[in-house]
Amino acid sequence: MVDLVIDIENTPGALAQVAAAISDAGVNIAAATCIGPGERAELHILVPHADAAKHSLAISHLAVTREREVVVVDVEDHPGVLADLTGKIARAGIDLDLVYVATRNRVVFGSPDLDAVRAALGVRR
Repeated sequence: MVDLVIDIENTPGALAQVAAAISDAGVNIAAATCIGPGERAELHILVPHADAAKHSLAISHLAVTREREVVVVDVEDHPGVLADLTGKIARAGIDLDLVYVATRNRVVFGSPDLDAVRAALGVRR
C-alpha cells in the first residue's frame, strides 16, 4: 500500500473534499490521519491504488506532496499489540518516522528501511 501526503487548508470541509475525490476514483481509503493544528494540515491517506487516487485528486485541484510505500501489518485488537510490534522494531535498531492505525485491525509503519521493518516483524512484501 501507499501512503499519500496531501497538504490541505485546515478548514471545515477540506477532508471531505479529499475523501470525495478519492471516492470518485473508486479507490477505498484504508486509513487516514491528519496532523496540523494551524492554518495548514498534513493529511496522510493509505490507499491500495495510488495512481487512480492521485489522478482524481489532481482533477480536484488537490496535490499529493509526497508518497511512499509503507509496511502494513494485520494485528489482533487487544492491549499490548502496538507495544509488542514497536518493541521488535526497537530491538532491531530501526527508526520509525510514521505510525498510524488502519481499518480492519492493521498498523501502518513508515521508515527509511522498510525491509528491516518487515524482517523485524516477520512480514512478507
